[in-house]
Amino acid sequence: MFERLTDKLSSALKSLRFRGKISEEDVKSAIREIKLALLEADVNYGIVRDFVGRIQALVINQEVMKSLTPLQHIIKIVREELVTLLGSQSEQIKFSSMDPSIILLCGLQGSGKTTHAAKLAFFLKNKCKKNPVLVACDIYRPAAIEQLKSLGSKALVPVFEQGKVSPIQIAQNSVQYAKNNNHDVIILDTAGRLHVDKELMEELRGIKVGVAVSETLLVVDSMAGQSIVAVASAFDDMVSVDGIILSKIDSDARGGAAISVRAAIQKPIKFMGTGERLADLDVFHPDRIASRILGMGDTLSLIEEAEAAFDAEQQRKIEKSLQENNFSFDDLLANMQAIKKLGSLKNIVSMIPGVGGKITEEQFEKSEKELIKTKAIISSMTLQERQNPDIIKASRKKRIADGSGHKVEDVNRLFKQFEMMRQAMKQFSSYRKKQKSNEK
Repeated sequence: MFERLTDKLSSALKSLRFRGKISEEDVKSAIREIKLALLEADVNYGIVRDFVGRIQALVINQEVMKSLTPLQHIIKIVREELVTLLGSQSEQIKFSSMDPSIILLCGLQGSGKTTHAAKLAFFLKNKCKKNPVLVACDIYRPAAIEQLKSLGSKALVPVFEQGKVSPIQIAQNSVQYAKNNNHDVIILDTAGRLHVDKELMEELRGIKVGVAVSETLLVVDSMAGQSIVAVASAFDDMVSVDGIILSKIDSDARGGAAISVRAAIQKPIKFMGTGERLADLDVFHPDRIASRILGMGDTLSLIEEAEAAFDAEQQRKIEKSLQENNFSFDDLLANMQAIKKLGSLKNIVSMIPGVGGKITEEQFEKSEKELIKTKAIISSMTLQERQNPDIIKASRKKRIADGSGHKVEDVNRLFKQFEMMRQAMKQFSSYRKKQKSNEK
C-alpha cells in the first residue's frame, strides 16, 4: 500500500538530509520532486498543483524550528498538509436515531460493492456490536444475489432477497423484515454499471426516496487511477454521497486514488479494503495514512490489530506458563496463529516506523516460508511433545522431521530458536511483573 509513492517521496527529500541550512532553491528542487512523485502516483494534476503550492509557501515563509533539522521541518509540513488533504480526522458511520439505520452502497460494476457490503456487515457486527442484515438490490448482474448470500453466510449475517423484484420495492420491504427480526442496520447492495448512466442514477435516487437512507457510501476502486475523480464527482452530484469506501487499497502501490478522491468531492473516506478476508476492512485514519505514505509507519493501527488478534485469556495462560517455566510449543503455535490474523508479514512490517522500506521482497518471502516451516514442524509433534518439549530427543526429532517433510537440522534449528525465545520471554515477563510491583 502506497509503496511506490513512499519510495518516491523519500527520494525527493533525501537531498536535504545532511544540509545544515536550506535555501529557497533547495526547497523548490525538493518541491519539484514531490510534485513529480505525486503525479507518478496518479494524483489529479489540479490537486497536486494546489498541494505543492501550499507546501512551498509554508516552507519558505516559516522559520525553521530550532529543535528540528531542515529535513524534519519539511517532512512535518508535508505530513500536516497530507493529513489535511486526506480529511484531517477519521469519520465514523452516522447511524439513525431510530432503528433500523439504512446504509446504501453504490458504485460502478467491478468496484467491489458486494464484497465490501459483506465486509461492512462483518465490521459492524464484530466491532460495533450491531445486528446488520444485507439486502440484495442488484437484480441485474448474473449471480450477484448468490454471491451476496455466500458472503453473508461466511460473515454470519442474514441476506434479504426477493429475486428480480424492483430494487426500490426490495429496499422498502427490507425495512419491515429488519424490524420483525430485530436488525438495527440495513446494508443495501445496489447494482452497478460499467459506466455512470442515467438509468443507474435514477434507480439510486428512487431507493433514496423510497426509504430513509442514513448513509450513502460510494465504493471506488483505488486501482482505477485518475478516473476515480470523475466517477466520485458524478455520483456525488446525482445522488449525494456521505462517504467513500476505497477498495483494493492493498494492491495500490501508487496511492493516488486516496489522495485525489477526498480532495475532489470533499467527502470523507470512511473505510478502506485492505485484503481479501472479510475482516480486511479498516477505518480510514488520515493522520495514520499520511505517516505511512511518508514511511513513518503506523504504530497505532498495529497495536489495535494486535489487541484484537491476541486473545486476552490465551495471553494470561502464556504468562503463567512463562512464570512456571512451562512455555511450550502449543503456546508458540497459539501466538503464531494470532499473528496470522494480523495479515501478511509485509503488512505488519509496513506499520513499523523506519523498518518496512528496508526489507526486500526476497527477505519477506524467506520469512513467510520460515513461518510455514515452523508451523509444519510443530504440527508433526504429538500433543505430549508440544506441551513438554524436554522429552524430545534424537529419535523423536527424526520422526518429527520425516512427518513434516523437513530435515533434522531444521528441527534442531527450531529448538535452538525456541529456547532462545523462551528465555527472552521469561526475562520480559519477570521485568513486567517487577514493573507492576513497583507501580503498587
